Amino acid sequence: MDRPAERIELPGALLRRPVAADAGALHQAVTESLEHLRPWMPWAAGDYTTDSAVTFIDEATTSWHTGLSYTYLITTGPSIAGAISLEHRIGDGGLEIGYWLHPAHTGRGLVTTAARALTEQAFALPGIHRVEIWHDAANTASRRIPERLGFTCIDTQHPPRFAHTAGKRGLEVVWRLTRPTA
Repeated sequence: MDRPAERIELPGALLRRPVAADAGALHQAVTESLEHLRPWMPWAAGDYTTDSAVTFIDEATTSWHTGLSYTYLITTGPSIAGAISLEHRIGDGGLEIGYWLHPAHTGRGLVTTAARALTEQAFALPGIHRVEIWHDAANTASRRIPERLGFTCIDTQHPPRFAHTAGKRGLEVVWRLTRPTA
């Protein structure tokens, strides 16, 4: 397998690639989540327009085809509950998982389940032997995901890679899981 699956069934949810027709629903989900996301996500600092959603989907599509990243919407029924991706930004042999979730869908294990599924997809790809999750030290909700999945905290990074936001301490925590050996 050279790319992860385009659709992944989860208990009570579906991970799927975003398509152009998702722009309106994505705009709504992000707009409703802005207050929840602003402390952590620099891209949520301003308004999130429908054009922003279109651009996100276009970039996700291009990145999928080039292998730069693999972005999924997390859907529950007809609703977009969030997004999760595998990103080629930690060097050869590794993929990083990034995610956000609409506040109405937190506390249900959706991101944990989705991150577990993407970790399995990553390890099914040739040449991938490690998966990482990075988060700001103040983001305790994000910290629980790698902890639940058995990742090991391997490092902290200061200064952080991305722009500072109001909720961040400016110290990124790096978690890693390596491919199990047979």
